[in-house]
Amino acid sequence: EAAGYDDFAASPDAKSPRVGLVSLGCHKTLVDAEQIITSLRAEGYDIAPDYHSADMVIVNTCGFIDAAREESLAAIGEALSENGKVIVTGCLGAQSGLIEQRYPKVIAVTGPHAKTQVLQQVRTPLPPPHHPYTDLLPPAGLKLTPRHYAYIKISEGCNHRCSFCIIPSLRGDLVSRPVDEVLREAEQLAAGGVNELLVISQDTSAYGVDLRHAHGAWHDERYRAHFVDLARGLGRLGVWVRLHYVYPYPHVDDIIPLMAQGALLPYLDIPFQHADAQVLKAMRRPASAENVLRRLEAWRAQVPELCLRSTFIVGFPGETEQAFETLLTFLRDAQLDRVGAFAYSPVAGAAANQLPGALPESVKQERLAALMAVQSEISARKLRARIGDELTILVDEVDEATGAVVGRSYADAPQIDGVVRATGGVGVAVGEFVDVEIHAADAHDLSGEIISL
Repeated sequence: EAAGYDDFAASPDAKSPRVGLVSLGCHKTLVDAEQIITSLRAEGYDIAPDYHSADMVIVNTCGFIDAAREESLAAIGEALSENGKVIVTGCLGAQSGLIEQRYPKVIAVTGPHAKTQVLQQVRTPLPPPHHPYTDLLPPAGLKLTPRHYAYIKISEGCNHRCSFCIIPSLRGDLVSRPVDEVLREAEQLAAGGVNELLVISQDTSAYGVDLRHAHGAWHDERYRAHFVDLARGLGRLGVWVRLHYVYPYPHVDDIIPLMAQGALLPYLDIPFQHADAQVLKAMRRPASAENVLRRLEAWRAQVPELCLRSTFIVGFPGETEQAFETLLTFLRDAQLDRVGAFAYSPVAGAAANQLPGALPESVKQERLAALMAVQSEISARKLRARIGDELTILVDEVDEATGAVVGRSYADAPQIDGVVRATGGVGVAVGEFVDVEIHAADAHDLSGEIISL
């Protein structure tokens, strides 16, 4: 997902130096971009709405898979062609030699979460002005998301060494933010009108391990830098709290009661990646399909409406037909609500590139299609069961002329899950909650009519 020029609001002060920003990649990269533009605005820079009005362009890159690398390289080339003054940052920036060889005219290249270095590179050719009035910013900084939801990143990096992933080499080991800092930011976002907080990191349930779960104070109460304590604190804010990238460590069981109490959305995004023991071993991922299924059953017993999302990789080196069938069986048994899947793609620098048993691209694509066909049936059946239900949705779009709205229920994260379309929304505003009676469903989305505002 790219955040392009149309996503940025420019200041009316034409005398300030103007910096453009193009952000590519995941939500964690998006948060990095938000921090960069917040700091730039705090120093008096304007955010340019297009290449031609920018005095300089920052390209925030992704380098996780080959397709993302190529997209990032193309974005750098476009920015150089359209503007000429370009700073590169983000995950692909960790491979500075590759970028500088392809584009020797870039001003500078920095790696991921390198806000300080980016600001230094901007200031040298483009000194900041000082505007005591326009320097004032919202307490939580500028956001690239709509006003009613926001991502909150609780840590950087990862301590895992999955064989298909190079994130630790790009972003380093786990570095958690202090718990009181996270809770204060979340509180400021909620006070500023955010109705949904999406908690993200590379490994959300490992939060605080590197800090040895140090305590912090918030509203005269002590919280550990721990996944469960953080979730408990966020649950006090009275907004939707959605948890992403949650590894199924044992202590994840302890947040299920918070969902049962309504403090957290009954939604978990858990990246299982596969279900076959040998494939998981080759991926360097500890897991047991049998244990996972038992835990899902226990969670659903406590929270029957729990929505479970996961991602899977098919066609991993050495994945046999039997291993793939094990994965399909797991899907049928687990009955996950939302699933994303990818055909394995080698990533430069990943240990998996050295594994034997590479599969032809045609086999990978066949297996991807087969997996998504199985999941499509599961999703369609689950969504059909929603017909007749009443769901609260958070409104993302409104057609003022017809009253048609597009929103999301607790089971729908923005941009990756489905939506709920509804009629009868004349007078409804984006960011509001409305209740919808569901009348129809397909494999991904629901539709219905607003019954109360």
